[in-house]
Order: sequence, then C-alpha cells, then structure tokens
Amino acid sequence: MKKNISKLGLGIGLFVSFLSSCDSPAQKEENAQKDVKEAEANLQQAKNELNPEYAAFKADAELKIAANEKRIMELNEILNKPGKLPLGEHRKKRISELEEKNSRLKSRIFAYEQDRSDWETFKREFNHDMDGLGKAFEDLGKDNKK
Repeated sequence: MKKNISKLGLGIGLFVSFLSSCDSPAQKEENAQKDVKEAEANLQQAKNELNPEYAAFKADAELKIAANEKRIMELNEILNKPGKLPLGEHRKKRISELEEKNSRLKSRIFAYEQDRSDWETFKREFNHDMDGLGKAFEDLGKDNKK
C-alpha cells in the first residue's frame, strides 16, 4: 500500500511539474517577441560594429557616384545633340565604359556591408578606383590631338 501511495505521489508530482513547465500560447508569443527584439538589438549592434568610419565613407562615396552619374547624363546629352562632333563614337564608347565603372563602384560600396573584408584595403582600393574614374572624366574632355 505504501508503494502505491508513493507511486501516486510521484505521479502527481511529475504531472504538476509537467503542467507548470508548459507555456500558454500568450506566454509563447511574449517569449517570441522578446527573442525578436533581442535579435534586432544584436543586428543593430553588429551594424554599428561594422566600422564607425564606414557610414561617413559610404555617404561621401554615394555623393561622388551620384555626381558621376549626373556628369555621364550631361555628356550623353552633349554627344546626342544634332550635328556631328569630332570623335563622337569614340567618346560615346568611352562614356559607356565610365558608366560601367561607376556602376561597379556603386555595387562595391553596398557589397562591403555583407563582405566585411579588411577595411583599410577596401578603402584604399575604392578610393584609388574612384580617383581613377575622376581622372578619366577629366581626360574625356581633353583633345589628344597635338
């Protein structure tokens, strides 16, 4: 008889602990919301840890890229005006190449967020390419005939 009472007590104890460990749907939802908030906070912290310089660098690069896009549009308008310009086809090809380079720079600046490669190397290479593009715009307007 004592064994039956102990088994019954043990069974009731296990049943009560089982019921107390189960969460209600409202409790599960609340826990899920807490997990989501924590994940968002971790994501924001990871973005901030990316590089404090990156935000300013990206903003500056986006301004330069936008200025390049505007310059490309202006050059295309000039070349597409009626009347034949000297070296028109050559310059159109060159402008097309510059437009492609500008696009690649634009995609590289956004891809850095996912890659998180070496910051100093990325910055040096990106600035070199951006400077080269600026120099190419300057050279485009020069007449190489001398």
